[in-house]
Amino acid sequence: MYSVAKWSVEDYHKMIEAGILSDRSVELIAGEILQMSPEGPIHTSINHITVAYLRSILGEQAVVREAHPITLTDSEPEPDIAVVRSPYTLYLNHHPYPEDIYWLAEIADSTLSKDLGIKKTIYASANIQEYWVIALKSKTLKVFQDPQNNDYKIKKEYNSGFVAPLSFPNLKISVNTLLGNPR
Repeated sequence: MYSVAKWSVEDYHKMIEAGILSDRSVELIAGEILQMSPEGPIHTSINHITVAYLRSILGEQAVVREAHPITLTDSEPEPDIAVVRSPYTLYLNHHPYPEDIYWLAEIADSTLSKDLGIKKTIYASANIQEYWVIALKSKTLKVFQDPQNNDYKIKKEYNSGFVAPLSFPNLKISVNTLLGNPR
């Protein structure tokens, strides 16, 4: 019987520094180095629309990072969107840690099962307070809040209207805009 060798975040960083992973699109998830799925045009477009929209309404209140790593205990995923504490200079020497993160968002087409499975689990276990999944096929925004026991206690689904993130409760974010249907 074989078992999978797990990698630490430190080992993963050493492989990156040595150039071992330079020609691969990968991320460290729960100690395993996983290939990232290529983005289709709709994924790229929704990501761009969402990031531009969030930056315009958040201003200097937060940094909106696009497809860059965050550092968790045994993972270094690259969420499509990470809304983190500002200023950006906080991250000159390290990627954002869980305590820096207001919320994360993944844009899911072919990756929906991964985003609602292992990604949701690692984000909840890292105590990320809020996690969004923009599900492209069903045209829904899935919002997860209040992490407990490697899952989220609160789960909501939107296909229109507005959502207010926990960190900025007075902010009204258009679900239609996030889904690529600005009205």
